[in-house]
Amino acid sequence: MTPIRNADLHCHSVVSDGTLTPEELAARAAANGVDLWALTDHDEVGGQHRAMAAARAQGMRYLTGTEISVTFANETVHIVGLGFDPDDASMTQGLYDTRGGRGRRAQEMSEGLARVGIHGAYEGALKFVGNPELISRTHFARFLVETGHCRDTSEVFRKFLTEGKPGFVPHRWASLKDAVQWIANAGGLAVIAHPGRYRFTANEEYALFLEFKAHGGRAIEVVTGSHTTAEYQEYADKALEFGFAASRGSDFHSPDESHCDLGQLPPLPGSLQPVWDLLESRIQ
Repeated sequence: MTPIRNADLHCHSVVSDGTLTPEELAARAAANGVDLWALTDHDEVGGQHRAMAAARAQGMRYLTGTEISVTFANETVHIVGLGFDPDDASMTQGLYDTRGGRGRRAQEMSEGLARVGIHGAYEGALKFVGNPELISRTHFARFLVETGHCRDTSEVFRKFLTEGKPGFVPHRWASLKDAVQWIANAGGLAVIAHPGRYRFTANEEYALFLEFKAHGGRAIEVVTGSHTTAEYQEYADKALEFGFAASRGSDFHSPDESHCDLGQLPPLPGSLQPVWDLLESRIQ
């Protein structure tokens, strides 16, 4: 197989909490030199056929994708699925059930913000939502920036939407086992997204990796938009320690908000097995 030098296997469209359509993302990825792309909207596969067609039109190879929210050790962890059948009934139903808790959670977030004088946040957030089933903290953050309560979305999260702040409402998602098995049963491969972002102790992270592997998880993101250069090496070492393949993805959401543009990350460290090597038969 010809090595793929610029794979971007993590990004979001308007189908979840991104600001660009699947077609706009495909064009941006191709313009930035991406040769293997995956759209990984949160808890949703509704944009997959559009993304696949757009990738083909841009001359890119494509892997189906999603990013599933799970609860592990009282933290929300994200599991990226790659290379699955986007029409698999059990996965589609599982994702639908996972999305179901977002509406009530959003109402409670709005109520919390109202108690500190920020009114109409739910309605304001809805203006930024492409898919109302997937209303999220990101949509609330965009509303608070638009209305001048904060300078940027990072400030919103810091002041209002993290634990202990007025707009924070926890949510219990799918289990780790459910997410990995939905992906595997649909013919795909499960990846722990941006492991450096979780607030785990060393023991909790070790337990996450062990349990993920026990359920059939196969890879972790090593090079991703929110990792530092030191974390690239840290999680390269972890991938080798646990026998995981390595993934690479920008986690791009918006031209105005993202840490890193599509296709702009450094390559994976050379000692690692790229996740796309395990998915060659699934690449479109």
